[in-house]
Amino acid sequence: MIVAVVSDVHGNLPALEAVLDTIDRLGVDLVVSNGDVAAGPMPRETIERLVRLGDRARFVRGNADRALVAGFDGVPVESLVEGEETRARLRWTVAQLDRRHRDFMAGFADRVVVDVEGLGLVLCCHASARNDDLDVFTARSPDQRVLGFFPGVTEGVVTCGHTHMQFDRGAGDLRVVNVGSVGMPYGEPGAYWALLGPDVTLCRTAYDLQRAAELIRATGYPDAGQFAERNVLRPPTAAEALDLFERHSERRS
Repeated sequence: MIVAVVSDVHGNLPALEAVLDTIDRLGVDLVVSNGDVAAGPMPRETIERLVRLGDRARFVRGNADRALVAGFDGVPVESLVEGEETRARLRWTVAQLDRRHRDFMAGFADRVVVDVEGLGLVLCCHASARNDDLDVFTARSPDQRVLGFFPGVTEGVVTCGHTHMQFDRGAGDLRVVNVGSVGMPYGEPGAYWALLGPDVTLCRTAYDLQRAAELIRATGYPDAGQFAERNVLRPPTAAEALDLFERHSERRS
């Protein structure tokens, strides 16, 4: 079985569509989403596109998915996220959703395990095997710190997302793959994901960035222009993100 793992679409529908077009051409058997699908400028359209995958897809819950469901259910956004700008984005996104979208995200799993020819059992999660938000690590984090985020994991390969940085690294006997972000990447512009089987292939799909930026700016999303500029046209470099998240990981540890 050939599996495509995507993560952190964040409502960037043009990027998602480009990746799914590539997946279709490759004849992928299963799509696994590692979370954070809709928190962004095109939440309804993104969810509805993913729903159309039907039984061909499985979904892991990310921290942003969890916050959207809670916000839809009436939990005050002040208790869900920090910072007024982040809260404004959450309020706007929740307001775009209806019950179908909420129920779709509420059905996401904490983790998904798939059996991939050549790799064996692969665990798919969002931030780590322990939680969907608190555990942050990078390609250069010490092995011991990374292994602490995956207690009791017996699968030889783990895929995750959350930090939007793509890498494939070892930690002891564990192989940890961050598939990157489809919609809000760090590094060269494009949509990042991974193909599993018979090995791991890290992928970056090009798409029409200018057209995507125009569509995003035309939405009512708060800071839509900034999203288009900083997440589509000119994302932060991988080096900038690596330094930021490694400092964050060290503080958390």
